[in-house]
Amino acid sequence: MKSLKELNGSAAEVEAAFYDALNRADLEALMALWADDEEIVCIHPGGVRLIGHAAIRASWASILTGGGLHIVPVQLHETHNLMSSIHTVIEGVTTGDNGPEHLLASNVYIKTPRGWRIVLHHASIAPGGAPADNAGAQILH
Repeated sequence: MKSLKELNGSAAEVEAAFYDALNRADLEALMALWADDEEIVCIHPGGVRLIGHAAIRASWASILTGGGLHIVPVQLHETHNLMSSIHTVIEGVTTGDNGPEHLLASNVYIKTPRGWRIVLHHASIAPGGAPADNAGAQILH
């Protein structure tokens, strides 16, 4: 995995580093990926909205006390422009005895003077089994 200084190429590289840090339970590497802005937001499945570095750091520290998370992001859908990138992913999560579960996640990145950084991570439990890939579906609402 590239060091944080080398992560200036794309939001996708920051996203890969995010999931790598979660899998390794590396809190320092994880928090270095977030924007410096105190308006950053994180919402864990079933959790409250956390705003700012202190609240987000404390939540991840608590989650990672048991070690790394076994999360595999799949079915990425990316929308981006020059200064922001919105990723929706399905996260395959291995949860010990219960086997794999799936989460739906939105990750929002902005281009900062330090490169791409996370400003929002929001994950929720996917209903039922593994969600189907609806990337080509035309749903209007």
